[in-house]
Amino acid sequence: MAVVTNSDALNAVVSHVAREEYKVRTVVARNYDPHFRPLFEEFNLQVVSSTSWGAQRIEELLYDSEFHPVFSAGNGEVEIYEFSIPREWQGKSIGELLPGGDCALISVTRAGRAMLPAGDYKLQERDVVHLSATFEGINEIRARLSKSGKAEG
Repeated sequence: MAVVTNSDALNAVVSHVAREEYKVRTVVARNYDPHFRPLFEEFNLQVVSSTSWGAQRIEELLYDSEFHPVFSAGNGEVEIYEFSIPREWQGKSIGELLPGGDCALISVTRAGRAMLPAGDYKLQERDVVHLSATFEGINEIRARLSKSGKAEG
């Protein structure tokens, strides 16, 4: 069930009643005003918020065009990113790239062939990495990649 009226309060209440009283298994509510977000969270509802998602997406696109978000989960709290390994990271391992907790490797594609490598897998320039990350996690990856380039380049 999708609850998408112009009223956040109505969306929250109708969604909550549908799920709790009528046992509708899948309920998604639209949220316009970020100030109402705690109401949806209190009811533990799945929410689509174009305002929050749009603001985060704009920030990501302006911040760094080398990291391409290819999928957004939830309301953008976790995204799947795609990026290529720069020359400075040739021979370093996946384990050196990934910070703990805020990132998870999805795949590495080399010469058109995707794989699920272990943490000791050695990267090559132009490998394409897909990983899921929070905004904080992708910022840590950006910092690691740029720090390495400055130190070695």
